[in-house]
Amino acid sequence: MDSPRRHRPEATTADWSPSLERHKAAARDVFTETREAWPGLSYYERFEQVVCFILTVVIAAVAIAALVTLLIRVAALLLYGIVEPAVFQVIFGMIVTVLITLEFNHTLLGVLERRHSIVQVRTIVLIALMAIARKFLILDLKEVEHTTLLGLAGAALALGAVYWLVREQDRRDEDKEVSPH
Repeated sequence: MDSPRRHRPEATTADWSPSLERHKAAARDVFTETREAWPGLSYYERFEQVVCFILTVVIAAVAIAALVTLLIRVAALLLYGIVEPAVFQVIFGMIVTVLITLEFNHTLLGVLERRHSIVQVRTIVLIALMAIARKFLILDLKEVEHTTLLGLAGAALALGAVYWLVREQDRRDEDKEVSPH
């Protein structure tokens, strides 16, 4: 007699193949577009493309290393059953590190795809805010000096204000483009 549980086949490469193929196609498109645009690019634009490509590879390697380290730490945590707040702080800090590297890579891909001529200030400020949030996550509040907390809070407020100002300027620029009156 059949069991009431449904049989779920094991995941195969065919299950994630469409996603992988989509990423491969996007990478090919970036290289194809760059190759086609290369003769029309200035020396500096070529330099910028090469630097962004190298940085993308380096940051991807950092993201992979951070992810592997995170997975090893989580596996050890599960294996040994360590449940301490300090361990969770480290794990969450590592997760945010992976997210920061992914955001950096996403920004550089925008430059490589020539959606942006340079790295956008708004994105850099956002990444800096993520780095400060990460610092707050990993801080041991019992050992940190109050001046450090005040400094980080001030930096977060200043970056938040800069982000808001840049976003407002972008919004005004978009409004001007939509209605040229």
